[in-house]
Amino acid sequence: MTETPEDTPKIQEPRLWTGDGWTARVIKNEDDDGWAVAMVKDGEPEPALVGPWTMGRDKKNPKPLDGNAFNTLVKTANEFVRRHEQQLHATLHQSITVTASMGRVTVNLDITPDEDNPYATLSAQDDGGDTLAEVKVAAGFKLNRSTAVAWADGGFAKPR
Repeated sequence: MTETPEDTPKIQEPRLWTGDGWTARVIKNEDDDGWAVAMVKDGEPEPALVGPWTMGRDKKNPKPLDGNAFNTLVKTANEFVRRHEQQLHATLHQSITVTASMGRVTVNLDITPDEDNPYATLSAQDDGGDTLAEVKVAAGFKLNRSTAVAWADGGFAKPR
């Protein structure tokens, strides 16, 4: 039987909290005398977010985690992961609409970040959404207004 997040017991210790798909662990900050908190998404090997953590009243030990702090950390970590995913998507999937000699054309560049052989697919659609052309290009192809117009006006020949 597979455990669901509801079945997993929550841990609520001064330096370790789990719940809502996340683990918060207060750790010694290697760079100075302070403390940090690492947020690890369930199933991931590395922290999604590491940030400074408040010292306790004795100025030696960290302030203990509590429910409010954990909820804030989960919200912050989720937002951080979402922004990273949006940025990655924007980097890998670009689109521009231009007016070429044939009319309005939407040109898309979809990068496939393969470790051994990264590449991109350059495609064009008309205003009705019909595909006009699709070619494989180098992952480093720069899509901008001038390259999109040149590609369309050149009959959608594979760019060099």
